[in-house]
Amino acid sequence: MARRGASSGGAGARKRADRTSDRKPETLSEPVDGGLAELIPDRERPHAWTLTLDGAPQSHVDLDDPSHLSFAYQRRIGHIADLAAPAGQPLHVVHLGGGAFTLARYIAATRPRSTQQIVELDAALVQLVRRELPLDPQARIRVRSTDARAGLGKISDDWADLVIADVFSGARTPAHLTSAEFLTDVRRVLNPTGQYVANLADGPPLAHLRGQIATAATVFPELALAADPAVLRGRRFGNAVLLASALPLRVAELTRRVATDPHPGRVEHGKELADFTGGAAAVSDADARPSPAPPPSAFD
Repeated sequence: MARRGASSGGAGARKRADRTSDRKPETLSEPVDGGLAELIPDRERPHAWTLTLDGAPQSHVDLDDPSHLSFAYQRRIGHIADLAAPAGQPLHVVHLGGGAFTLARYIAATRPRSTQQIVELDAALVQLVRRELPLDPQARIRVRSTDARAGLGKISDDWADLVIADVFSGARTPAHLTSAEFLTDVRRVLNPTGQYVANLADGPPLAHLRGQIATAATVFPELALAADPAVLRGRRFGNAVLLASALPLRVAELTRRVATDPHPGRVEHGKELADFTGGAAAVSDADARPSPAPPPSAFD
């Protein structure tokens, strides 16, 4: 995806997300703390937008239908949220990384009365999204502009049904969000039946992904991984969704849903996941590294 130039600045000069006109809106470009943010209109959905940061796709939001998830990895997280409790039951959810608040909007739409906290470091991005893609004022969503790990540390023990980590800086997950110490704090925040979900990005030879699975296994006894088969085979760079819990997972139903997506994926669990991990070492704060940078062609 080609990077576009920044717009000329003030509110009067910007092209805003227009929900009232039939005229096709234009791309909105604005510098934020993490780089150049762009809101690109979806030509097939009149009030839908893709958020990119320095050309890397971050989120897709349909203001008319927040239950629509365009990105494959977000649909997989959506399946996990759907299976986390009986249909319609409210959840307590922590989102580490905000983007355009896509998954928080999804949960608010599919599980009314859910209480959600978003932790997003980029305060300018939060302001942009709030202004151009406003949240439903009835949704119980609180947004904190702070570091993900620091924000997690302020959440009460046993509060969350779900903790969803989708944090990228310069298209890479920061090192301090990859360690066993970080996951230990995640487990503190989860209630006894809660689940941790992480969007991980990696490419061949998948060393980062294998290390993250090994790290999660030191904290959570139950794990599953959902991804495109080509990513799991190390054929290309892409996203994988890691699911972890203290209790058995609904693997059969998750597998069915992921396999019947518009872009079908595969779910690994149990011995197959252990074989995939291949004896990788767990990561600690002392040796943590950011996730690998995507290749230049990843977003073409």
